[in-house]
Amino acid sequence: MSPRILLVEDTPDIALWLGTALRQGGMAVEFATDGHAAERCLQPGHGFDAVLLDLQLPGQDGLSVLQALRARGDAVPVLVLTARASVPDRVLGLNMGADDYLPKPFDLSELEARLQVLLRRHGRVKS
Repeated sequence: MSPRILLVEDTPDIALWLGTALRQGGMAVEFATDGHAAERCLQPGHGFDAVLLDLQLPGQDGLSVLQALRARGDAVPVLVLTARASVPDRVLGLNMGADDYLPKPFDLSELEARLQVLLRRHGRVKS
């Protein structure tokens, strides 16, 4: 079965590019374009195997989405993808519960490798 990925990204070009690449890699991708939509998608029982989460989102920022997710006890792997690349931003994201943090711009092959590691580590796919 294909891993289900929630891609939370408000930039249409990036969402299309990533969604296409991940689907070509055998993943089922669903999209949320703002923090409120992400919150609706990530309610208990959501069934996602991983979340790719931008931080700078309209409505509700990604850190708030992440904080609410972890406050509910949801351990779904979260890979933050963001332009916020400073060390304090990365440390904050990881301390708030992100499993990994990849600043934009990034190489697609690195993103795919990091996502595969998270899926394997959390038992979401077979090695």
